[in-house]
Amino acid sequence: MNNQYKKNFWDWHEIKNAIHHTSKKQVYFYEREIWFCSLGVNVGHEQDGGSKTFKRPVLVLKKFNKETFWGIPITSKNKIDKYHFQFQYKNRRYSLILSQVRLLDSKRLIKKINSLSKKEFDQIKEQFVKILQ
Repeated sequence: MNNQYKKNFWDWHEIKNAIHHTSKKQVYFYEREIWFCSLGVNVGHEQDGGSKTFKRPVLVLKKFNKETFWGIPITSKNKIDKYHFQFQYKNRRYSLILSQVRLLDSKRLIKKINSLSKKEFDQIKEQFVKILQ
């Protein structure tokens, strides 16, 4: 098996177990915010988290309640197609991976990074709705 396809499911399982069982703090989050989030190790081409903590920045697209939300993973790879939305943060370009939106629990949220403008957020929602059609 090629090294680029090896995934460390065992380490992620330990972290996921700790997040589930020990995270009791209430995290206050809102739509339009970008957070570091423990996404973990996922199957196939699903977006993984990076580093030893398996975290990745995500945009809070839709908050359902104080525990769950739709999150869109962010990548530093600039992809230009209908499934990605490019934006700039601190003079760098990033892409939201619209096709990888997923339901996440607020226990996965680690640290707030930024908030997008209402105008930019509305553009993202508009493009997201287009890929659903």
